[in-house]
Formats: sequence, structure tokens, C-alpha cells
Amino acid sequence: MGCMDGKVAIVTGGGRGIGREESLLLAAEGAKVVVNDFGGGMDGSGGDTTPAEEVVELIRSRGGQAVANAENVTSFDGAKRIIDAAVSEFGRVDALVNNAGIVRDRMIYNMTEDEFDSVVAVHLKGHFNCARWASNYWRDEFKKGHTEARHIVNTTSGAGLIGNRGQTSYAAAKAGIAMITRVWAMDLESYNVKVNAIAPLARTRITEATFGNFESDDGGFDIMAPANVAPLAVYLASDLSNEISGEVFGIRGGDLDRYLTWSNPRAINKDGRWSPAEIAGRIGELF
Repeated sequence: MGCMDGKVAIVTGGGRGIGREESLLLAAEGAKVVVNDFGGGMDGSGGDTTPAEEVVELIRSRGGQAVANAENVTSFDGAKRIIDAAVSEFGRVDALVNNAGIVRDRMIYNMTEDEFDSVVAVHLKGHFNCARWASNYWRDEFKKGHTEARHIVNTTSGAGLIGNRGQTSYAAAKAGIAMITRVWAMDLESYNVKVNAIAPLARTRITEATFGNFESDDGGFDIMAPANVAPLAVYLASDLSNEISGEVFGIRGGDLDRYLTWSNPRAINKDGRWSPAEIAGRIGELF
């Protein structure tokens, strides 16, 4: 018995890296999986269905059920076709793992409009597109009496939660994903849809392009293996996490943590309106 027995899951960007491992573990835990991958390069260009098809063949060789899907998550209508494909092939959707992403790192002073727009389109809009159609489907199902819990797992990043030099577009998109996770948890609570996010750090095309090659320690636990991320994503996609929604979790190797939203732990005050000089004289109290 697996924690995803009888469930149907969609993984965007499921052909490589973290998405590949999420797809494989979801299937190992009993899910029928739609492996969505546009097959583009890290910059979003091109398209190759081979990665998704290879993951599907591997799942099937292990006795699981899966189908490949090559829709582009940046397309509003294409995202609907991803959800429709799951319903058509397997009869339902229980979990959506939003993982697809690209990177076009530039310093702010030489980033082009296209470099900004394309990254935000895949990460932030791609999350929205897929969640919009999945939540619409679940809302209709709930009204029909199918009130079991459903799950959305978003993928944010430390770049969006803490910041990282040279990643204006990526950080902006990932920060947005963290906050829409909170909003969607509120929006969908009455339909029993749980929405959470993960901020993984693992060896992927994106991290190696940004930080260089992550070599594993010979013979030891490979803390950067993307497979380390999959258990958290599968947990949040399953009924094991039905009591949790609106949260963001970080994971790296065996380290698992919980991020908190913006807070204001310190404050200064006065009676009446501040002047700039008064602010300058007391602003240090906030640090």
C-alpha cells in the first residue's frame, strides 16, 4: 500500500531533475501520473518530448501507470489541456505538482524585457495557469459531492524567500509563488483543497547553471540528489498532509524546515505624523 494508491497526480516539468524524481516516487506510491514536460532548454527555448516519455516508460516498466504530456504551462489553454488529459486518461485529478521552470539570470542593469517576462511566465504564470484549471475542476467536483481532499504542491526557492544576486526575474517569480500559495490556501479551503509549497535545493540544470557543479561525496549520502526532494512533494500531495495548508517548506538533503511569512517583530511609534528627520533619528531601533 502506498500513500497515493488510487490517486491521479500531475507533475509539470516532470521529465528532468526534481520533477522526474517526484513523478517516479508518486508512481511508486501508487499514483497514476501525468508527466508534463514541454522539453525546452533552461531558457525556455526549443521543445523535446523525450524526457517525459522516458519517465513514463520507466514508470510503466516498474508496473505503474503514466502518460506523457508536452503542453506548455505558459499557455492558459494549454494548461487546461493538461488537466483535461488527466481526467480523460485516468478519470480524475487528485494532486497537482507545479514544478516547471526556466532560468535566465542577469544583473538588473543588463536584463532584457524578454528575459524577465519569459521566466515569470513559466514559473509564476505557469503555476497560476495549471492551478486555475485544476481548482475549477475540483470546485465543480466538490459541488457534485466529491468532497475528498485534493492537493496542490507549488515550487518556490530560496532565491525568492531570501534573495540571490543576479536573479531578478527568478526571485520575483518564486517570491510570488510563495505568496500565492498562502492566498490559494484561503481561496480553496472551502473546497477541501490543500495548497503548500516547497523550496528545494538540489542538483538540477538550474542550480548547476547558477552555482556550478555540485559533486556528491564519494560513498556518502548525496545531499544534493534531486531524489531527496521527492518525499516532501509526495507527502504534501497525499492525504498524509490533509491537516496542513498554506505552508512553505524548505528541503535540502536530510534537512527539512518551515518558512514563515513576512513579519514585523519590531516597531517604533510616536504620537502623530513622522518627519523624515525623526525617522532618521530612530530608524536604528528597528535593526
